[in-house]
Amino acid sequence: MTYGAIDAWWWPYLFILVAGWLATDFWRYLGVYLGGKVAEESEAMVLVRCIATALVAAVIASLVVYPGGALADTPLALRIGAMAAGFAAYMLVRRNVLLSIVVTEIVLIGGLAILQR
Repeated sequence: MTYGAIDAWWWPYLFILVAGWLATDFWRYLGVYLGGKVAEESEAMVLVRCIATALVAAVIASLVVYPGGALADTPLALRIGAMAAGFAAYMLVRRNVLLSIVVTEIVLIGGLAILQR
């Protein structure tokens, strides 16, 4: 069965839902099953945490360096500066994620306002 197999308005939505579920939930269930059996400080779990952290960092870097949409119209230096300010706020204020996001947005919007003058 393929994506174009059924010509109904609901088929693409069902296809995406089922394909997305099959591609992700199997690994989630396997992770929950195996994660309960592995010691948290074992080398395997340290490796998994390192890989997960590296993947998140890579996605964030990709979004900053190669953004899409309206963010692509902003200067790279502004995007990197806003990200650095948000990270600094995160480290300085008890690792508060919400505050770091607000600081990042303020720097980004403020920078855009200054550039548009």
